[in-house]
Amino acid sequence: MRLGPDGPDNPLMLQFFTWNTMHPELSWWRHLELEIPKLREMGFTQVWLPPPNKGADQVGRGYDAYDLWDLGEFDQKGTVRTRWGTRDELLRACQVAASHGVDIIIDAVLNHKLGADRYESFPAVPVNPQNRLEDAGPERIIEGWTAFDFKHRGGKYSSFKWNHEHFTGLDWDHRTRSGGIYRISGIGRKGWSKHQPNEHEVDSELGNYDYLLGIDIDHRHPDQDLLQWGVWILETTGGAGFRLDAIKHMDYRFLVRYITHVRKHLKRPDMFSVSEYWSGDLKSMKPYIRAFRGETAFFDVPLHSNFHHASKDGARYDLRGILNNTLVKEYPMDAVTFVVGQSLESWVSRNFKIQAYALILLRQTGHPCVFYGDLYPNEECYDEHVSLNLQLLIEARKQFAYGPCKDYFQDHNCIGFVRLGDLQHPGCAVMLSNKEQTEGFTHTIRMFVGRESAGTVFRCFMSPHGRVDIDSTGWGAFTCNANGMQVWVRS
Repeated sequence: MRLGPDGPDNPLMLQFFTWNTMHPELSWWRHLELEIPKLREMGFTQVWLPPPNKGADQVGRGYDAYDLWDLGEFDQKGTVRTRWGTRDELLRACQVAASHGVDIIIDAVLNHKLGADRYESFPAVPVNPQNRLEDAGPERIIEGWTAFDFKHRGGKYSSFKWNHEHFTGLDWDHRTRSGGIYRISGIGRKGWSKHQPNEHEVDSELGNYDYLLGIDIDHRHPDQDLLQWGVWILETTGGAGFRLDAIKHMDYRFLVRYITHVRKHLKRPDMFSVSEYWSGDLKSMKPYIRAFRGETAFFDVPLHSNFHHASKDGARYDLRGILNNTLVKEYPMDAVTFVVGQSLESWVSRNFKIQAYALILLRQTGHPCVFYGDLYPNEECYDEHVSLNLQLLIEARKQFAYGPCKDYFQDHNCIGFVRLGDLQHPGCAVMLSNKEQTEGFTHTIRMFVGRESAGTVFRCFMSPHGRVDIDSTGWGAFTCNANGMQVWVRS
């Protein structure tokens, strides 16, 4: 479902988790339940949950997908609850979200499975980890942990059981106790999903990136219950849609079928969907964007990559190119924008984080997603200064960031833009800088804020001092401190 233009209220997503954080007293689902009223008041319209399914480990995040149908109900993998809580706690939080008009987005991990109940013997071929199209040895019989029986669930919700016939590869031979990447072979096996110049079923990185981790699912196999799970999980939770994990490793034709199947069976053609294709190279993403034909939005990883480079390069980075080669610039109806992801290799540091958030929260295009770790106290990445300013930007988005956007990207170290407002909202002017901090230094850019604002005064929204007088033609000289940002609104 493509992302539409501004509505009566700006949409806003929150990734409600970090990799390691846990609440010191409450289950994560109970924590979510209690936070929903405040989040809705702030302006959040969507909450993206961590994978709610049972993982292979007692404290697994759900990306170690063992049983998608177990939401914290069955005694499996040494625990009834998941890392995040029990099924009842999850459903209660989802009900509270629905009562406050907040949509729940389910993180769907459909690429792989982990934590099998027993191993099986079957033929497989070791492959070169750096080029999965290159065999690293002859076919041989291995023992792989590929049988999923789910005995403690007893067939509730789904009677389907997985075995090696439903997978393409794995990374462990139990017979020889040796790691590696093994392509499951034998009569009737199709091997990896293909990557060809005009048929991008999976990404071509490492020769063929069908295999990512664990036991890789063969989405071409007709006998599996992933489609049914997609319908069930939204019916059960009342969720509004999906965040699709690791799509560069999956046959896109399956994903299109998955999305359309769920929409058809739930009679919800507007079901939300956003896909994670982790690449900072827009060129490599374009075949997937074209292949999905608007069936899903995509996280704007190229924009995140630009933010990372801007934070690393400081004043050397030319801000005039901050939106170049990004989804939000070239495919604005398909872009979910964000600042921070879990990839530590591309972390956006404190010196540019607020500027980056201003770019995703206050501009006209893009569907922004805020990171829990930047908003809530946590041990991984919390910074009080960032959190306080982020809360102000979220409030500015709710009150002022509406209407057409006019850019003033004129200076290497300082750029500005104006939202002209609409019938219900007055708009705002925004400036941001990456110039090295110099005491007393300010940037100035003349920007047009609309003839209806002629003769008015704009004030600083992010700080208590400062004013800009708008002339009789609707222009004003707006300022911003070095290595900072400012939002100006009409008094």
